[in-house]
Amino acid sequence: MPITRRLLRREIRYESAKEEETNILHHLGYYDKRTEFFSHLHNNQGWIQNTVAHHLNLNTPDLCHVSDIEDWLHRSFNVCVPVTIRPKGIKVILRLPLPYRVGEDFRPGNGDEKVRCEAGSYAWLQANCPDVPIPELYGFALSTVPSRYVPHRPARNEHAVTSSYLLLEYIEATTRGRMLSDTWADARIDIKRRMNLFRGLARILLRISQTPVPRIGSFIIDPKGYLVLANRPLSMEIQQLENEHIPTGIPRDYTYSTVDSYVTDVLDCHDNRFRHQPNAVNDLGDCVFQLASLAGMRTVSKSIFQKGLRRGPFVFSLTDLHQSNIFVDADWNVTCLVDLEWACALPVEMVRPPYCLTNVGVDELAASEYDPVRTEFMDALAVEERAVAVTAGHSNNSPPLLSEIMQKSWATGTFWYTLALSSPSGFLIIFKQHVRPLFCKDQDRDIGRIAAKKLSDKKEYDRHLQQAFEAKFQT
Repeated sequence: MPITRRLLRREIRYESAKEEETNILHHLGYYDKRTEFFSHLHNNQGWIQNTVAHHLNLNTPDLCHVSDIEDWLHRSFNVCVPVTIRPKGIKVILRLPLPYRVGEDFRPGNGDEKVRCEAGSYAWLQANCPDVPIPELYGFALSTVPSRYVPHRPARNEHAVTSSYLLLEYIEATTRGRMLSDTWADARIDIKRRMNLFRGLARILLRISQTPVPRIGSFIIDPKGYLVLANRPLSMEIQQLENEHIPTGIPRDYTYSTVDSYVTDVLDCHDNRFRHQPNAVNDLGDCVFQLASLAGMRTVSKSIFQKGLRRGPFVFSLTDLHQSNIFVDADWNVTCLVDLEWACALPVEMVRPPYCLTNVGVDELAASEYDPVRTEFMDALAVEERAVAVTAGHSNNSPPLLSEIMQKSWATGTFWYTLALSSPSGFLIIFKQHVRPLFCKDQDRDIGRIAAKKLSDKKEYDRHLQQAFEAKFQT
């Protein structure tokens, strides 16, 4: 008799599991691993207290009250343990990567890499864009290396939990607003609130893009405490693949100086997913379609990106800007951005309006439904950018405006190509619905009619060819 198994957030039976496109066999282990990891942390509350006291320079770890497990915050890749500092009631967050979600067993050091890159993102924004609202980073550490971000004496019992972590400001709903996701469903029809949100996000996007970076990659804080752009552009997709034992072939110390070289390696990641994921294909037809799609993405890549932008500019990008990572006040003015774990430097043509402006995933995004809200965001971006351009003295000889690049990316289909690149789960459907039609519109309208016509042409050609040789023989 089939049994029910536990996933992280739901139960599943075989009938449903066999229809899933993800590797359910691998996911079945997450629930027990989470229970084990959380129990380990709970049993080492003393280590948590010492760690927090260490970074905040407190003499007494007992001043740090660790919250109950029920109050821990955990999503896909991290667990956040709230800690209250007595007697003032100040709260901080100890944020640890979940080893069973970042590929630590397949590629040891992935947890450290994730924390190193996230710390680098906080440090880069604090240094270059101090007006962008983000939580305060109090310190971090790798699994075996204490942080040098802020010098402190060694914490007691520092190796009780061999995990990397970040210590961050706790964003209080009472003082810093609420997650956008809390009010999105009811308030998104409010034009005034929506405009406040779009203009706030546009200002942040423009502020970040004003500081170009030299290469494609992720910032890290190196062992000497320096902020450097020296890590591969770490994305959610890279660690998802490696977590499922799929090699990406991208070394951690790899950065890119051209768009072409980066796109080539990302396409290799998609190739590897096809080769190594055991349930990657459903049948022979699906296999052929996936291979053709991968080949198609490679074939059209050089036609997608602007030649003049292939060596830059590159800009720091917030690639995980969804509704739960945006805090707003009652009028939807942006008050804070959280979870900077996948921020990295990318080609400017890969900067897109947040698709969180809709309520669907990337593989369900329809151009007709997305375009109106995208246009509204782009109008807000253009208004904010014109104000910046006037202040900065923008001229005809200045680099193209970000809004112009983003608008052209939408018009040419680059938007959809880069969205497919960034999504292993949505890659095929986005290619089929949005990328392929850019190059074969007529054929897609009636492929059966066209195929019948070409077969008829060939039959007619053979008839005429035979007649031609018969006539020549008779002569």
